[in-house]
Amino acid sequence: MTTTHTASDGRTQTTGGRLLVDALTAHGVDRVFCVPGESYLEVLDALHAHARIQVVVAKHEGAAANMAEADGKLTGRPGICFVTRGPGATHASIGVHIAQQDSTPLLLFVGQVPRRQLGREAFQEVDYQSMFGGMAKWVVSVEDPARIPEFVARAFACAMSGRPGPVVIALPEDVLSASCPAVPTPLGAPVSCAPDAGAALRLQAMLASAQKPLVIAGGPNWSERAAADFAAFVQAWNLPVACAFRRQDVFDNRLPQYVGHLSLGVNPELAALVKNADLVLAIGTRLGEIATNGYTLLEPPRPAQKLVHLHADAAELRRVYQADLAIQSGIEAGTAMLRCLTPPADRPWDEWTRQAGAMHARFSTLPEPHPESLGIDLAKVVAYLDRQLPDDAILANGAGNYTVWLHRFYRYRQPRTELAPTCGAMGYGLPAAVAAKLRHPNRTVVCMSGDGCFLMYPQELATALQFGAAVVVIVVNNGMYGTIRMHQEKRFPGRVSATNLQNPDFVALAQSFGAYAERVESAEAFPGAFERACAAGRPALLELRTDPRQITPQGWLDSHG
Repeated sequence: MTTTHTASDGRTQTTGGRLLVDALTAHGVDRVFCVPGESYLEVLDALHAHARIQVVVAKHEGAAANMAEADGKLTGRPGICFVTRGPGATHASIGVHIAQQDSTPLLLFVGQVPRRQLGREAFQEVDYQSMFGGMAKWVVSVEDPARIPEFVARAFACAMSGRPGPVVIALPEDVLSASCPAVPTPLGAPVSCAPDAGAALRLQAMLASAQKPLVIAGGPNWSERAAADFAAFVQAWNLPVACAFRRQDVFDNRLPQYVGHLSLGVNPELAALVKNADLVLAIGTRLGEIATNGYTLLEPPRPAQKLVHLHADAAELRRVYQADLAIQSGIEAGTAMLRCLTPPADRPWDEWTRQAGAMHARFSTLPEPHPESLGIDLAKVVAYLDRQLPDDAILANGAGNYTVWLHRFYRYRQPRTELAPTCGAMGYGLPAAVAAKLRHPNRTVVCMSGDGCFLMYPQELATALQFGAAVVVIVVNNGMYGTIRMHQEKRFPGRVSATNLQNPDFVALAQSFGAYAERVESAEAFPGAFERACAAGRPALLELRTDPRQITPQGWLDSHG
């Protein structure tokens, strides 16, 4: 058992593993996600002595990393994940990639072979600098146990400053067991920035002279205060707002200024709106490939529209687009600045905003199901969730065509209620939902997943049961990888290859874990099933059988092989 002791010089001695857990405790960490491994047994032993830190044991390292990433999204502070060396690290790499593209603070601690064996391709040895160097903000191997507090403080600051992101810390096994002084832990705080007065004046002048302005909002770490300041600015100026890909929760979708979601399969009228705008104000978002429809709605390096770009990281400003006005600012300071701008007495764009809102209303109206459809009407299911879920409900999803229904027909109302990977990672929904329910046990947490998406990490139902995360999982079962099948039909019509799924009995599978489960055959039966699932007091799964030919809300496959 790991204990502290006093050295001959009078200084208290500890081990690297205990010093690491002390450093995490000093930074306020209350939960870590992991799959245990012999390469960091000293850390596991130290965690045993720290009752304030909950250790959530996932069943797969990829799921553990997804849980930690989701926790980082929800708190704005680094999610913490521990995995063992080699296979553990490679499995967990998906969480690092998601955290990179989603700009989420994450600390991944990875076991490593002892220092004396490095460079020999020892058992499960991986060069983490080479592996993670292109994905993480910082990758470091701890060679001296006494420096662990220094590295942890730097990792926290790095993960949260500028554009948030992942940090990978390699822990050689002998470093964790080595004796070292019990030095105090410095606290790593993020470095923030705020817009200057000159930028505010220029922005106000540019907005006042616009005829067809459009706001694109997105990016990470929107607090309730930032969202409230932003909404007050938008309403005072009556500006149309489009949310970037899977960032719909930064602005209440029920407000008349909300005009849609710049997503895959974007509303053609919304795409035209972006192109026809004379001023685009991008707040917090990177203006990535999906939000710009392959960099066509705004053409780099200088868009036809005037562009104001507010972002926390100087490296992102003018990285792709040469903005007319680039403002380096954190989202809280930036939205506070926006709220203080004085709108003109005459707003020539009021009709433009009204028409944009009407456009979105048309797009979000539930379509009539195809007359040949035999499956459940997913649009009606999502519409029910939109009506019934409380404003603070958290919805998690992975990747697949089923998400089109969710993002089109569900109206997000509060920040940090949408857990959806902007990198398009399958399997994310269930691990993210488990993390959300553990973070907010009194809130409703719903995971929506396709059948292929759910089968990436179905075993995490066991994690949900073990740790009391009463999530509701909705599995949309169409018997195929729908997104790939859609693209396959476009490019190779009638030639179905590798996209059909032979699924298990999802209800029996969920019940085998101890979860509540039902199969729902119609949209009319869904409300009752959902109420029973929520009342079950334990994780629940509802399987929805949908017609594989209904590939999108309005797209239909003439045949299904």
